[in-house]
Amino acid sequence: MIKYIGSKRRLVPVLGDMLSSSKAETVLDLFTGTTRVAQEFKRRGAHVTAVDSARYSEIFSQCHIQTDANTVNKDDLREALQYLNDLPGWPGYFTETFCIKSRYFQPFNGERVDAIRDCLETEFKNSSLFPILLTSLIDAADRVDSTTGLQMAYVKAWAPRSFNPLELRSPELFVGPGHAVRADATQVAGTLGEFDLAYLDPPYNQHRYFTNYHIWETLVAWDAPEHYGVACKRIDSRDPETKSVFNRKREMPIALRDVIQSVQARIIILSYNDESWATREELMDWCSSQGHVEALAFDSKRYVGAQIGIYNPSGEKVGEVSRLRNLEYVVIAGPKDEVKAIAAPYNGATGAAAAQALLFE
Repeated sequence: MIKYIGSKRRLVPVLGDMLSSSKAETVLDLFTGTTRVAQEFKRRGAHVTAVDSARYSEIFSQCHIQTDANTVNKDDLREALQYLNDLPGWPGYFTETFCIKSRYFQPFNGERVDAIRDCLETEFKNSSLFPILLTSLIDAADRVDSTTGLQMAYVKAWAPRSFNPLELRSPELFVGPGHAVRADATQVAGTLGEFDLAYLDPPYNQHRYFTNYHIWETLVAWDAPEHYGVACKRIDSRDPETKSVFNRKREMPIALRDVIQSVQARIIILSYNDESWATREELMDWCSSQGHVEALAFDSKRYVGAQIGIYNPSGEKVGEVSRLRNLEYVVIAGPKDEVKAIAAPYNGATGAAAAQALLFE
């Protein structure tokens, strides 16, 4: 699973338990990102519809959520991965842009990415294995990058992992069907049908996923775009179409409220954190249109990029870390009895559950 700001890695077991408690069979993950939470829902037997506007997210969703592991020929997949791993590298757009003009990857790994991605485009584009193999390539590149996780910058000296050779591995696949949708949540929230449970994890602030992960966008589109700046960001990063309403402070509250009210689900679970533009009280108020509301707060370590201070282009530290931890809110809305049952493990609990969550009603 790639490094990702806003990742819910620590909350995944909790969210999975909430799904099981709700007995939901159909689930909507409306801002699925890397599909980490959607994968947990599918692992627990739910039919998941995963939605996001990012190209790379659509590929992850097609791989992990839409693909039924029972329909994949394991021998064909193993042979394809071996074939791609054996390809000799050659320098192309990826190497020139992300290894020479910038320093996200070592050139020998960039050349492997160029060769493998070209092969995927010419030999596997129409194969059911395509999203699986492309996901494998993105995962492999993420394991040998030289960043703190965001692609707005790269570290001054090569990260130790960047010296490792790029290696494709089989992504985790799950039994059962699912559905992948590439779309803007504000446009499709009310058009996707009815679900037992909807999970919402919208962007928190002004930081844009399109630019934070522009390399993955390019790796999926494979369009050799014009780029700009030290970070070699795609030129279409400047286009209004690539900017989300959730990254605009004045517009975000109305957009999120409208999405919450548009979703057709018996239970809504929304995650947010206390560094965002919306308060816990506002989130609970917006969700109240869907029924009874309760909110949990989980103590969490901040993203690594926020823990290392602020540096100028010369590598000199020019700022300080404000704090090392934050609170992740989980707001639950729906029929009162069901919401209380979902929140019950964290209401007056003892031991680990009590230590990790605070309950608000």
